[in-house]
Amino acid sequence: MRKITKIYADCALYVNFARFRAVMIYHQQKILREELHSYTQKKQSVGFVPTMGALHEGHISLVQKALEENDAVVVSIFVNPTQFDNASDLEKYPRTLTADAELLKKLERTIYIYAPNTEDLYGSQVISKKYNFGGLEHAMEGKYRSGHFDGVGTVLNLLFRAIEPTRAYFGEKDFQQLQVVKRLVTIEKLPVDIIGCPILREDHGLAMSSRNKRLTKTQFKEADHIYKTLKKVQSLFTEQSIPKLQSLVEKSFDEDPHLELEYFEIASTKTLKTAQRKRKGNEYRAFIAAYAGEIRLIDNMELPKI
Repeated sequence: MRKITKIYADCALYVNFARFRAVMIYHQQKILREELHSYTQKKQSVGFVPTMGALHEGHISLVQKALEENDAVVVSIFVNPTQFDNASDLEKYPRTLTADAELLKKLERTIYIYAPNTEDLYGSQVISKKYNFGGLEHAMEGKYRSGHFDGVGTVLNLLFRAIEPTRAYFGEKDFQQLQVVKRLVTIEKLPVDIIGCPILREDHGLAMSSRNKRLTKTQFKEADHIYKTLKKVQSLFTEQSIPKLQSLVEKSFDEDPHLELEYFEIASTKTLKTAQRKRKGNEYRAFIAAYAGEIRLIDNMELPKI
């Protein structure tokens, strides 16, 4: 396996000549679109996995799903500045493009990486478009991260228009984001199918995340408390009231010296509105955001039907 640079003066190529497979990195959407034209011209499908890099097995599961269902697959790697409300978090977010390409090439399939700079994607003005997602943007993450979903909607709108995928794949760890993206596609009238994929977890239950790489060994070990709490809520949901479950969760985090709870909510799967009591026929999920030191972790879990 060797690396060849200066393909189209823009693309780095990681190629396995024995299998005729390659991972190609493009920094300019114009050149990537030229490469993808051969697929769209033949009405072949293009799968898309948007990421902010620091890839892990959770991302790889999305890429594998996209490879199974499409003729070509694009993975974007772009740390989007407009969805961060914390400048320090943006600055410290891991950027590991070379390692990401190495991980993708292990799949031994042709994969296109779109790794733009900010100007190639946004142009001269790096600002968010204001969206009305029907209230989805004000719950949970939106409540604690000002402007977050405007930034998410803006960058995904730009990426969808740059790549013109047939299908785009998102993990359910960011379940609220998944619902927002589905609404975005309707608002912007984009011809792309949004595919939600199950959460991939570490051996001890912690949801896989690029942020996990910033955890100390102790923090990583103790962060399984998030998963254990969600499983406890899941097991008690049919017999305990929502206020009692809320109290149980808050107490368990108060007693945990390694994690600080930002929020715990049980919400309607459809509307993401916080539920105060259970209603027959509705579907619910439990959501948690917590800090391990300065590192923010989120997770969620489907709850039993009433």
